[in-house]
Amino acid sequence: MSRLYVKMASVKRVCLHERVSLHEKNTETFGCLQNNSYFCSVQRNEGPEKGSSFYFKSHNMTDKNIVKSIVEEWLEGKDYFLVDIEISPDNRIVVEIDHADGVWIEDCVELSRFIEDRLNRDEEDFELEVGSAGLGQPFKVPQQYMNFVGKEVEVLDADGKKVQGVLKSVDGNDFVVTVKEKVKEEGKKRPTIQDVDHAYKMDTVKYTKYLLNFK
Repeated sequence: MSRLYVKMASVKRVCLHERVSLHEKNTETFGCLQNNSYFCSVQRNEGPEKGSSFYFKSHNMTDKNIVKSIVEEWLEGKDYFLVDIEISPDNRIVVEIDHADGVWIEDCVELSRFIEDRLNRDEEDFELEVGSAGLGQPFKVPQQYMNFVGKEVEVLDADGKKVQGVLKSVDGNDFVVTVKEKVKEEGKKRPTIQDVDHAYKMDTVKYTKYLLNFK
């Protein structure tokens, strides 16, 4: 028995033109948008299966700026800060927040309900996930750098060189990491271990992350 595959991209293109005919081999496709669902009727010109109909539920992607404004409203007066918002094509919303002292699960639940109450599922169905940025994950916002001043971090610079050291300072887009290195001093036969400062820019390094130490 033959199988028929219909790509959503084709269906969306058909819906935009209300009624369009697509000719591909022995298949003719028509489509239209009805009650927030994609309708696609496929007519075979050959074979025992003369025609088939398919329905696809439409997914209107949630506006990222709307979610951001909702989160920022919840953040007012709190020490939490927004790290990232990601929305996938199938409307899976992932919100990451952080706090200098860690993220409480109760606050994630509260924020999740706060967002849900302000988004309309009748207009756009969605899956929502709220959580912390996670230790050991690359920093995404300057506040994360500031929270880890004095802690050990790992940096992968623009040239692909990886260094590990203590995050010494943060100033705007700039930050300094102190690394222990062997330094050859004039007049001495052997190099000595010294603290050497390395300056970086947040927007040019490939990543910076907290260095988890299990020793």
